[in-house]
Amino acid sequence: MSPMSENVPPLRTQEIEKSAPSAAYSPLYQQIKALLLQGLDRGEWKPGEAIPSELELAARFQVSQGTVRKAIDELAADNLLIRRQGKGTFVATHHEARVRFRFLRLAPDDGKPVASQSRIIDVRRMKAPTDVAVLLDLRTSDMVVNLRRVLSFEEVPTIYDDIWLPGSVFKGLTLDAVEQNKGPMYAWFESKFGVSMVRADEKIGAVSATEEAASVLQVAAGSPLLYVERVSYTYGDRPMELRRGLYLTERFHYRNTLS
Repeated sequence: MSPMSENVPPLRTQEIEKSAPSAAYSPLYQQIKALLLQGLDRGEWKPGEAIPSELELAARFQVSQGTVRKAIDELAADNLLIRRQGKGTFVATHHEARVRFRFLRLAPDDGKPVASQSRIIDVRRMKAPTDVAVLLDLRTSDMVVNLRRVLSFEEVPTIYDDIWLPGSVFKGLTLDAVEQNKGPMYAWFESKFGVSMVRADEKIGAVSATEEAASVLQVAAGSPLLYVERVSYTYGDRPMELRRGLYLTERFHYRNTLS
């Protein structure tokens, strides 16, 4: 295998030639990263499964092992892959705690872990409201699933979620189906509907509790709440969930890590 520059046009392998035209001038490891993402997107390697070794991938893409390693390092930093010493590299899954809690940013002020309980209030199927359609890249004639739930900590209602999902993807999502699920919601989306949430964009603000929110969260109307609007994406940067949450923060804070 001959050494390759990391900033040359793509190699003339069948897979690299099929990658996006803009990849022609990107670093070689970024092109390999894009190809690995394509494999994840089309389900070549399922959540929780091991991907081929660096040597196998290097042979497949006709690049150096170091180039493959750099691509995998970035995917691991993005929490899409997980390295396990002596075992290999695996596709991240929301069934694992380290991935499961990546999207839950509310933490107790005292730092002590608390038990959570989820209660589904309603599940409905309807045509997408305009604002939902825009954020989920849908048409207003497309169907969506609207799910409302309350997340409690130590049996104290703390988060009121209003969740919107593309109806064409989440077929069969009913109130009965959701209530039968006893695990984390994103893990269920992954195993039941084949949707892995891999990243999210959020907007955060302060609001006053409406009568409805006050009743659900068992606080007085007008109480201060944290409002979090999140759009979650699967592979290929496709929006798969709009979640609007109202958070009670008397004993909790919203944490984030900046780097």
